[in-house]
Amino acid sequence: MDSRCSWCLGDPLYIRYHDEQWGVPCHDDRVLFEFLVLEGAQAGLSWITILKRREGYRNAFCQFDVQQVAKMTEQDVATLMQNEGIIRNRRKIQSAINNARAFIKVQSEFGSFSKYLWAFVNHQPIDNRRRTLSEVPATSDISDRLSRDLKKRGFSFVGSTICYAYMQAMGLVNDHLVSCPSYRK
Repeated sequence: MDSRCSWCLGDPLYIRYHDEQWGVPCHDDRVLFEFLVLEGAQAGLSWITILKRREGYRNAFCQFDVQQVAKMTEQDVATLMQNEGIIRNRRKIQSAINNARAFIKVQSEFGSFSKYLWAFVNHQPIDNRRRTLSEVPATSDISDRLSRDLKKRGFSFVGSTICYAYMQAMGLVNDHLVSCPSYRK
């Protein structure tokens, strides 16, 4: 019997995210930037907490237009610290702006952030064929390398655990359980 990955059960928003987006290969730089910001914001919190604020983040961060976010100032940070639609953590807000600037540099060097990112998995999603949630790691050798490289390029809130979650969300790895209908999509 097919059943969804159990981590998403209990909230319709979580289920929709699982069914429609999580693990689907993404090559759109705007979405890749959005999730880099959201995954960094999630550090120390549950993903559902961030998912419920996703629209707030879109509004706060210019619909994730990386060029606009990169131009944000300390005054913008002060304003965002009052925004109840996002996690009001100064370091995470500053990280989003800093990461936008680093993201643009990667785009310039590689032609797109997607080309840079997908090179870590040889431009093909890794199919992990997980049978149980206990088989799903928090990090991998690839997320370790990605984390180190992003940090070297000036990114923050990109530890290996955040990078692995990012890789799962953006479809670089397929960690849907084999019993999940989304596994085959």
